[in-house]
Amino acid sequence: MHTILQILEEMYPNPQTALHHSTPFQLLVATILSAQCTDERVNLITPALFAKYPDAHALAKAHVSDVAELIKTAGLWQTKAKNLVAAAKMLIEEYAGELPRTREELEKLPGVGRKTANVVLANAFGVPAIAVDTHVFRVANRLGLAQGKTPLEVEQRLMEVIPQEKWADAHHWLIYHGRQVCHARKPKCAICPLKCCCAYYASEVKLQSVPEENHQHNDHD
Repeated sequence: MHTILQILEEMYPNPQTALHHSTPFQLLVATILSAQCTDERVNLITPALFAKYPDAHALAKAHVSDVAELIKTAGLWQTKAKNLVAAAKMLIEEYAGELPRTREELEKLPGVGRKTANVVLANAFGVPAIAVDTHVFRVANRLGLAQGKTPLEVEQRLMEVIPQEKWADAHHWLIYHGRQVCHARKPKCAICPLKCCCAYYASEVKLQSVPEENHQHNDHD
């Protein structure tokens, strides 16, 4: 495990979220928008959205239809528009417009699940947390770093094997690796510095080459 983390840290120094934001509230909004939507797409949407609704007070007064118009290139934009306005209203009514700093309270906000809450905690407030998205789930399982059938299982396992002070960074390392090397359909195993200690490479990639090698050997007999 230490070797995997060491290699990831060397590959991806100074990790940080790709979502553009200036405040914890804006990070919350961007993370809600990022569900089933690329970070690149979110970063194209948020400048106009934040210019009009820079904080919870402004967004709480917005018409859902106006918000929807600004975010309609995002996936699930109609539901997200309703959730964003509702979350802003709850923040005003219960937290004076400020984001709460616990996962339990964040998850009470419309549109906020465990992953989104963990992203905000780690990136906005420096609270140790590991958010498990599709990249983290896939890469952690493939490496054998944390195997599980659900995001929660993977998150809990990662928290067991990774030092707490590295939780937030490890989240980003695994995302970067999933985007750049360990792709869902065609992982770049041949060039991956982690293949030396990767469970997927050992069981899937290397084994696939064994029959061919045996066949070539038999041809020479």
